[in-house]
Amino acid sequence: MTFLTTAAGAMELPAAPASGQFRPKFHYTAGRNWLNDPNGLVYLNGTYHLFYQHNPFGTDWGNMSWGHATSSDLRTWEEQPVAIPCDAQEAIFSGSAVFDAHNTTGFGTADAPPLVAIYTSAYSDASPLAGRQAQSLAYSLDEGRTWTKYQGNPVLDRASADFRDPKVFWYDGGAGSYWVMVAVEAVQRQVVLYKSADLKSWEYLSTFGPANATGGVWECPDLFELPVDGDPEDTRWVLVVNINPGGIAGGSAGQYFVGGFDGVSFRSGSTVTEGLQEDSTRMREYGWLDWGRDYYAAVSFSNVPDGRRIMIGWMNNWDYAASTPTGGWRSAMSLPRDVSLTRVQGGVKLRQEPVDAFRTAAPDGFRLGPQPLPPGFLELPATAAAARIDVEFEPGAARSVGLAVRAGDAGRTVISYDVATGTLALDRRQSGLVDFHPAFPSIESVAVPLQDGRLRLSIHVDRCSVEVFAQDGLATITDLVFPADASTAVAIFAEGEGARLTALAVVGR
Repeated sequence: MTFLTTAAGAMELPAAPASGQFRPKFHYTAGRNWLNDPNGLVYLNGTYHLFYQHNPFGTDWGNMSWGHATSSDLRTWEEQPVAIPCDAQEAIFSGSAVFDAHNTTGFGTADAPPLVAIYTSAYSDASPLAGRQAQSLAYSLDEGRTWTKYQGNPVLDRASADFRDPKVFWYDGGAGSYWVMVAVEAVQRQVVLYKSADLKSWEYLSTFGPANATGGVWECPDLFELPVDGDPEDTRWVLVVNINPGGIAGGSAGQYFVGGFDGVSFRSGSTVTEGLQEDSTRMREYGWLDWGRDYYAAVSFSNVPDGRRIMIGWMNNWDYAASTPTGGWRSAMSLPRDVSLTRVQGGVKLRQEPVDAFRTAAPDGFRLGPQPLPPGFLELPATAAAARIDVEFEPGAARSVGLAVRAGDAGRTVISYDVATGTLALDRRQSGLVDFHPAFPSIESVAVPLQDGRLRLSIHVDRCSVEVFAQDGLATITDLVFPADASTAVAIFAEGEGARLTALAVVGR
């Protein structure tokens, strides 16, 4: 395997791509035009509904409307017509959707309850509310195929220019039973909570923040309860807050807090710093959903059976989202992730495991059994343009171990583990097309302690992305890459003597 570089060390980049070159095989993209935040994630009658921020008219951000896709298995998606389009009065910003099972809104009937979308109206100059962001409703009586805006919109208006991204859920606890809205005052870095009996009239509950990462605006919050290690008698509440810029790897990112919610206030048990003056030296102590540069606006599905909590994020970064070289479509969603809570070194931490796109694939992929791993690169007799790679190393006395994926003459992406620092890194500086924006060439890293001397990785590679799940999802790195079509090689490596490969499997389409 040859990694071609110029004399100065810069990559010799492939020619400008055709519009379909980087379209993923197993990540959702709109057929055409711009896509960003996932919205209105809801499950109903065997179907997962993914709504999202969408520009129906172009590949740049604008004309924000709710696009729509559906899936029966979270693996394959079918694009639907635009669900809630913008108009002369308002853009349709981010929000959520709920199944109003008891018809609290009166939009449906007891026998045919509605789906209800709660979204941010971003009012245009043509509106009497020009410049404001307020929360509005739309409802569907045909399981999400068509939508009607509520005539009483907006239902919650704080006369604010930056009040947005409502996530709504049904609370049933010691304080009563009612709808809870979790939204943000973005510039103030605050999460604001309200309650309602009918989704139409709202009563203020409390405010959380600023706390931990505050280097950018807060957006797209979420709040949900999870058992710790599956114990229903031991639960915590997780508050997710996405931030841009100010993420751990630069630009966009998602952070989370673990604590309690009593129906009125969220109290964090994982706050490291409070207020707007964040301590930059403590950034790596915060709870980050992902340590890469391309996992943002992550929120969870509502109404999923069996208590599953499934999240999905926008696989991009506002630093360079408008510049990615993808032709007539722009941006993709991450893989859906099953999230749970587990105890780690005395604390409680989020675990994220991908919904495996290859679960039903025939078991005829490439496998490699236990063996010493000598110093240097070992190219595998397997290719992976779109694949899952499961690997376990025993680094031993070696200085580092890892893999190169989407590798070839025109570049490679390197995933490496530094034994001395206990750090896992993803290096995409030579991953293919990288010069379309100065912020794109980068190295992302996260501390990953070995477990019984071993490092387990599940790496999901697609035509424009690499998602790394370490130690069964205790740490994740998600990055876009834009490699040449021919760069499909996979190699494993060690630096120094003493490493072992415990197991490796490559499963692709």
